[in-house]
Amino acid sequence: MSTLTGALLRLPVLAPGVLVTAYALGVLSSLYLGARRVPRWWAIAPSALAAGGLTGALVLWVVEKPVDLFGTPLGWSTRAWVVGCFAVLGLASANLRRTTLRRKTVSLASAVTVVLTTVLGVNAIYGLNPTVGAVLGLTADRPVTLPAVAPAVLAAPAASPVPLWRSWQAPPGMPSRGTIGTAVIPGVVSRFVARPAGIYLPPAALTANPPALPLVVLLMGQPGNPDPHAIAATLDRYAAVNHGLAPIVIVADQLGSPTVDTLCLDTARYGHVATYVNTDVVAWARTHLNIRTDRASWTIAGYSNGGQCAISFAASHPDLWGNVIDISGEEYPGAEHAARTLAEIFAGNQGAYDAHKPVALLSSHHYSDTTAIFTVSTDDTSYIPGVTRVADAARAAGMHVTLHEIPNGGHGAGALDGGLDTGFRVLYPRLGLRPA
Repeated sequence: MSTLTGALLRLPVLAPGVLVTAYALGVLSSLYLGARRVPRWWAIAPSALAAGGLTGALVLWVVEKPVDLFGTPLGWSTRAWVVGCFAVLGLASANLRRTTLRRKTVSLASAVTVVLTTVLGVNAIYGLNPTVGAVLGLTADRPVTLPAVAPAVLAAPAASPVPLWRSWQAPPGMPSRGTIGTAVIPGVVSRFVARPAGIYLPPAALTANPPALPLVVLLMGQPGNPDPHAIAATLDRYAAVNHGLAPIVIVADQLGSPTVDTLCLDTARYGHVATYVNTDVVAWARTHLNIRTDRASWTIAGYSNGGQCAISFAASHPDLWGNVIDISGEEYPGAEHAARTLAEIFAGNQGAYDAHKPVALLSSHHYSDTTAIFTVSTDDTSYIPGVTRVADAARAAGMHVTLHEIPNGGHGAGALDGGLDTGFRVLYPRLGLRPA
């Protein structure tokens, strides 16, 4: 990747200055398209706006209902942006008839401006993609440089009786912030083809003699990217007041493609995703990272689609995961398109489908030493019932459960940031990173 390309992909798109400029250009473009001095334009323009708006509404209906591209309701603010954009595009099409070449050229440029403004506006609603690269599903992060793994870590030591907050002394010159990058984690056993994982190394991991640290494997939503920026920002804040201590994080890719819901299962249709995360990612972490190996130091975390994956993996692999953070998680695999999942993946066998749901997985075990944190936003009404049911099932199965509602976090960046903050506030003492 060239330096220029990388710089373009790292351009921020959520900064207030960027958004205000984009909105202003969008308004000016719309005004230009609406201002023409031709006969009967007062009748043509409203008709063009209406036709475009109706087309946008139809596209939304197809995307949300029959296709179910996003797996969750889009929200009225998002729909308003899309319908408004199509309405202006209808107006732009009217500007292409019986006009000069100059008018056609400026009208097309205005239409492109309105589309880009809409993309930025919708992205700002969710707040999950902070850069141009993230919006496009491309990463500008460089491959991370990993410190050599200490021989004592490779020998899989038992859990230290002394918590890190007591035994660790931050050395002079330790970085004030962690570092992020990417790493390719091959599907050696699963054969699943994943996108490069995001990696976060906290300040303590960047010292000359780093301690073995807890491990977090985070799974993001669908559509989404294995982007470590959000969790890095949260853990940098925690590390700043805990002598540089924070978990090492792998933001693994459970999707392969942003538009595919793999269900986090091993299936012929989508690949062996469960094996990829719980075998391939785990094996890579053991050999490439300075991490503690006791299960109490290992956390599987996820947001939205990834939240369902996280609690499913914690339930089915209690030998690996001593902790789980489920942020606004779906209730079960394919919850937003259950009928299609039942038909395509389970050949109509409802019993087989039910057996893979977290509530069923939790009911078959007793978890005496697993900490589980569930979060959901107060205004995310379509997710609250499912999150509550799964949290209740985890509590009934013996997990030490925290269920917390994020005030008005929606189902975007507010939910993710609030969930991460809540999760690590609970887990830091458990992980030995600060006193209880």
